[in-house]
Amino acid sequence: MKLLFILLAAMGISSDKLNIDLKYEEETVENISLAEYEMSPYPEYLIDETKLNELIIRTNKKISKEAVDASLNEHGEIVSEQNGRTIDQTKFKQAFYEAFYNRKPSQLDIPASPVYPKVDSELLERIKRKRISHYVTYFNVRNKERVHNIKLASDAINNQVVFPGETFSFNQVVGKRTVSKGYLPAPVIIKGELSEGIGGGICQVSSTLFNAVDRAGVKILERYSHSRRVPYVPPKRDATVSWYGPDFTFRNQHNQPLLIRSMVLGGQMIIMVFSSEDLDYEH
Repeated sequence: MKLLFILLAAMGISSDKLNIDLKYEEETVENISLAEYEMSPYPEYLIDETKLNELIIRTNKKISKEAVDASLNEHGEIVSEQNGRTIDQTKFKQAFYEAFYNRKPSQLDIPASPVYPKVDSELLERIKRKRISHYVTYFNVRNKERVHNIKLASDAINNQVVFPGETFSFNQVVGKRTVSKGYLPAPVIIKGELSEGIGGGICQVSSTLFNAVDRAGVKILERYSHSRRVPYVPPKRDATVSWYGPDFTFRNQHNQPLLIRSMVLGGQMIIMVFSSEDLDYEH
């Protein structure tokens, strides 16, 4: 192989003018120059692996697609899952090596591998059959900003499936509550005082969830009460959450996945927990 490199160099075949079109499904993703990926000033043709890995990461961002879990719509009908994709790094490197060492202008078809969703239609059909618990809280529909935040957080946890042994984190699932995500200023409790804050109202969602899953026999791992009583649940039955503070987490210790259904109807925050007929729990 080393002799081949020397012969190529002697023939004057330079990588400066050799480009590769990176394509996915006949579409050009990027055009690169081989010279950018040579290790210099070595006399042999050697690939700079750091730059190659950076290329793989950059290319994957352009062609990758997240898998979408199967879900239930507002009518309880199953919306089918969608497979995702990611770059096949091993095959990409192999194709890149061949193009690099052949020293010819060429096209590289980006190899991709499927990414399968965690929840498919078959699983969802099985775990949506048995409602094992539910909980309802109420709110004032006239506080539009607070209602808006409640709906956003409710939508975020709706259709979440928690597998056996898996831990659910409210903060992780809902994400940071920011203006860019649509959250609005609304009343919140800070150090025992009522104030205004982005995302005010979401603690009603976390508190409703706590009571629903607690009835479903999960293992509560992390839960904190507000510094003052809240009106939507009995005393000490709330679960305050904050992105930089407390979280609400629980673990599914059953033998079957749990399906969380969350919805807002009028002035009601409703959360139901479903599973399969084979669940080892009777409420």
